[in-house]
This record gives sequence, C-alpha cells and structure tokens, in this order.
Amino acid sequence: MKRINLIKTVSAIAACVILLASCGSSDNSAAPNEASTTPAPTETTETETTEPTPTETTEADATTIEITDVHGVVEVPVNPEKVVALDNRTFQTLSDWGIKLAAAPKAVMPDTSPYKNDESIPDIGNHREPNLELIAAADPDLVIIGQRFASYYEEIKALVPNAAVIDLNFDVSENVDSPGDNLVNGLKNSTTVLGQIFDKNDEAKKMCDDFDAVIAEVKTAYNGTDTIMSVVVSGGEIGFSAPLSGRVWGPMYEIFGWVSSLEVEGATSDHQGDEISIEAIAQSNPDWIFVLDRDAGAGSADSKPAQDVIDNAPALQNVTAVTEGNIVYAPADTYTNESIQTYLVLFRDLADALSK
Repeated sequence: MKRINLIKTVSAIAACVILLASCGSSDNSAAPNEASTTPAPTETTETETTEPTPTETTEADATTIEITDVHGVVEVPVNPEKVVALDNRTFQTLSDWGIKLAAAPKAVMPDTSPYKNDESIPDIGNHREPNLELIAAADPDLVIIGQRFASYYEEIKALVPNAAVIDLNFDVSENVDSPGDNLVNGLKNSTTVLGQIFDKNDEAKKMCDDFDAVIAEVKTAYNGTDTIMSVVVSGGEIGFSAPLSGRVWGPMYEIFGWVSSLEVEGATSDHQGDEISIEAIAQSNPDWIFVLDRDAGAGSADSKPAQDVIDNAPALQNVTAVTEGNIVYAPADTYTNESIQTYLVLFRDLADALSK
C-alpha cells in the first residue's frame, strides 16, 4: 500500500510540473516580444499604404517646359487649365486638339471656328479696341499672343503677372530679309511649341512633316516661268498683293520662286493690298491669278464675293489666267485663319492647279 501511495504521489507531482510548464509557455507567448521581427498589423502600417489624394497627385505630376519665343526663354506649364489665345495662327490648332479657352478675341475669329459661338468664352473684342481686363479676370495659366495682338505684349504681361505669356508672332513684312523663310519656320515653330505645351508632340510633328511635303509638291509643280498675279479682293475692289512680303501671297514668291507678272514701285504689305487698276493687271497678262477674299474671312455680310468681282471685270476676260482657268482662290476664311492647317489646304490646291 505504501508503494502504491508513493507511486500516486510521484505521478501527481509530475503532472503538476507539466501543467506549470505549460502555463509558463502560454504566458510568454502572450506577452510582448521585443525580439520579434514581425510586428502585428497596426493602423499606422495600413495608413502608409493608402493611395495619395488627388491633390497630392496633381502637385506631384505638375511639370513645366521652357520654350523660346520672340522675347526669349519662357517657363510654361504643361497642359495648362486656363488658356487665353489671341493669335489667329493658333486658333484652329487649339480647337482641333480640344483645348478649352478662358477668353478669346471673337471679333477677329473666322465663323468656322467653334470658339466664336461658344458663349462660355468671354469675348476680348478686336485688336483695335480690346477689353484686356477680361484677360486679367480669366486668371489664366497661359496667354498666347501673336500677330494682331503682338503690340499688347507688355501690357498683358503686367495684367497677369502669375501667368506664362508667350508671343508666337513672326514678321513677314517688307522690314525683314526673308519673309518666306519666316512664314514657313514661324508656322512650324508655333505648331511645335503648342505640341510641347499640350502634350501633342506626335500630332504637331505630323503637321510639320505634311507641311514640308506639300511645300515640296508646289515647288515641283511650278514650272519656274509662268507669271503670277496675286491679289486681295476687299469691298468689291481688287488690290495688288506685292511679291515677297505681306499677308498670305507675298512670302510665297520667295518660298516657291514665283515670277511676278508685274512690279509696282513702292509696293507695301498692306492687308487690303495696294491700289492698282484692272487695266494694269490686264496689261501684265499673268499666266496665273491667285486671289484672297478678305471680306469672306472678315465676315463682311454686305461684301461681294471675290469670284464675282474677278468674273465680272471686263478688262480681265482676255487675260491668259482667265481664258485658261488658271485662278486659285485661298480658302474663304484665310484672312482670319492663317493657321498651318489653312496653308496645308491652300498649298495642296496650288500643287494640284499648277501640276495641271
């Protein structure tokens, strides 16, 4: 009996020892373990892996580029939200790319521009009496100046000190040595700059490549000897568009090597053309007549279409250009839409006509 009791006692003691060891092990696993390399998930860890807010993303992604305009180097935001455009040579490019405008001079926009009838865009007016305060009220990120509004550069910069202001103007007047080069390089440069600003580099490059290609086509199509008479029709009157300088036709004499049918002493780059008699045009007997309808581009409702003026001029009816049908009219909106797209259309028309 004593032996049995002794065995029971030893067994009970062993069971207690095992139970105590088990309890000690459980307590240790429940207590904080400073040596552990795998901390339990906490709210801090979860917060650190959340996505940034839209504001943070916008600030992090904001970038600028440096472009060179006629005044020097300008830092410009990429894809600016509020854009004011004042340059007739850029309106179609901006609209084709879906750029929303914060203000624009609708009075000098062609009827073909979607901006003109967009009531959400404040109208600055024309370049003679512009309401520049509307530019300040628009609080723009970018203002694009050029051509008709170039003289307001300093005034506009003062009105919007926090905006990037770029001047894409280029000179094709009689004051420069190479108006033809200025026209070609100016249109390509403006297109390239806009492509950089609005992340449309591929589109801009394609337009410039197409522009170079169609210029080559016109050069090939022109035989180098046919004489050219270029005119501007305004208010029912025919004006002489002088070779080499001025709006639209003038620079093309340099670009394509055209031979003018007539030289006029003291000719200017006047936007309505210089005064000339129908008889003088007829006597020069041009092989080709190239026509810009100024009134069609300016939206003059009571004007006479240029084609009617040419067709109804008795003195011109025996001129070679008329008898052979060698008359090319610039696109109707050219006078207020001197974009690279307009010149692409016009140059293709010239290449087609001259090649025949």
